[in-house]
Amino acid sequence: MPLGPRQLLETRIAEISTEVELLFEAARVDARREHAEQLNQAVRRLRIAPDAGELCATLADAAARLASEVILFRVAEGTATSDRIAVPLSDAPALAAAAESHDPLIAAATPGEVSAPLVELLAHAADARVSIFPVKGGARVAALLYCWGAVQVAALELLAQAASAVWSALPVPTPQLMSIALPEAPPPVEAKPVAAWQDLPPAEQQIHLRAQRFARVQAAEMRLYHGDVVQAARGRRNLYEALRQPIDDARQVFRTRFFEGCPSMVDYLHLELTRTLANDDPDLLGSNYPGPLV
Repeated sequence: MPLGPRQLLETRIAEISTEVELLFEAARVDARREHAEQLNQAVRRLRIAPDAGELCATLADAAARLASEVILFRVAEGTATSDRIAVPLSDAPALAAAAESHDPLIAAATPGEVSAPLVELLAHAADARVSIFPVKGGARVAALLYCWGAVQVAALELLAQAASAVWSALPVPTPQLMSIALPEAPPPVEAKPVAAWQDLPPAEQQIHLRAQRFARVQAAEMRLYHGDVVQAARGRRNLYEALRQPIDDARQVFRTRFFEGCPSMVDYLHLELTRTLANDDPDLLGSNYPGPLV
């Protein structure tokens, strides 16, 4: 018996509902797969960090993809210090509790919990909450990930644990004997003056911080995904020739995204390529390397 118009409509609605549910389920699977791959890449980048500074930079960049806002604090001598503010732990019970317990915690973003200067700097709303993830360096907490807004707690906790394992395995720096250095030669008259950080407007400081993160990620990914090429090219002293395409692509993006509209911009990409790929020896980039962006 043929179906009536009403039955046909209900049947079609049921079919559409099933199709939509399948589409949403596929999207959820794809999102989980992409999320897992992002975490895998972040952990791989953490594992190749040569020192605590690079580890912190990599961790902060990876965490920024898992929370609306992130600050990474280094913890030493009773103070949590970032590139934006230094907070005595005695003034921030929530930070102190995370550093002492070695456990993640969620706290109210109030002056009594995270300090008045930090609340004022970050313009936390009265009902805001923050997630704090400790990163251990050996037996002590060496850093704190301070996150707010939309926070992927489980992923960030995993990331902090991975960073703790890498940090604890880093070689302890050998103390250096004090030496007296000759004063550096003054810069050439034609050199571009570098603006003092504190003189830059906050919006321009944020552009610099994003540029630094971009440069670190690009250099780290080249070393991660082209490790054999990097090693061989160092020996031949022709890193640029061996990695011309990814370097040129990164230079183009850096020029467009950061140099245009920011007169105080520094070529952080050149600095990271020199430090991360060339082990602070610019000659390893090769004679064909075009040099810093201007």
